[in-house]
Amino acid sequence: MQIPIFIVDAFTNRPFSGNPAAVCLLENDLDEDSHQKIATEMNLSETAFIRKLKPGDDFTKSSCFGLRWFTPVTEVPLCGHATLASAAVLFHVQKNTNSVLTFVTLSGELKARQVKDHIVLDLPLCPAYPQELKEVEELIKAAVGDMSVQDVRYSPDTKNILVRLSDTYERSVLEELKVSAQRFLSVEKTGKVKGLILTVKGNSSGKGHDFYSRYFAPWYGVLEDPVTGSAHAVLSSYWSEQLGKKEMLAFQCSRRGGELKISVRGDGRVDIAGQTAVVLKGNLTF
Repeated sequence: MQIPIFIVDAFTNRPFSGNPAAVCLLENDLDEDSHQKIATEMNLSETAFIRKLKPGDDFTKSSCFGLRWFTPVTEVPLCGHATLASAAVLFHVQKNTNSVLTFVTLSGELKARQVKDHIVLDLPLCPAYPQELKEVEELIKAAVGDMSVQDVRYSPDTKNILVRLSDTYERSVLEELKVSAQRFLSVEKTGKVKGLILTVKGNSSGKGHDFYSRYFAPWYGVLEDPVTGSAHAVLSSYWSEQLGKKEMLAFQCSRRGGELKISVRGDGRVDIAGQTAVVLKGNLTF
């Protein structure tokens, strides 16, 4: 069997930065086991599988496709950067002629559209609610040690803990923080948490970034994810409320780094826009 495969760096316009995702185009059905084997082989935070929903569908002409995402160890219910990468393959490589693409996923229907040099994702907005500190104290200590924490929230939709560090900390402090995410597995065993977001307020005056973040998901086999769309579905809700803003610019401070343009809508959704760079085109053969 041969499957077309692409590697796309998402939330960046430069190769070898942003967040890499593998994207597979499935002309035919693929057995369940092979999805995971391919994702494990790719060993990226996400491998996306685009499938045709009807026999007559065409990657260049159809507007609606199935989409699934796998980490090296498991399937996940939502992945923003791999959705962005999937849309980039259809729009830029397959030259899909539609202005809007719809993906049928475990998180419902997700839409992607082109706006100038960005692709805009229509994602669910995921509220985060105040979290009792004592329930996650060990986990937070494992992440940030004795650093000052200003707020802790929990998102039941994504099972993410959001930890806001004190506003006295700047971007450089978050970037330089050494985090041993593997330790999270030994201190959080309730099953309630599947991801940890660290965030700090940005310089929202002028044209700077409104907030910064880093994201860790060892429960999914991803120690640190470079740029995370699903985490920004949570961050968008939180920072929109905190800053009183609907339009925001965010930066995820991983080693590779990536920028996200955010527009919080009034219908419980959020538009997250980013750029992409296709760095590999090939075929899987097995």
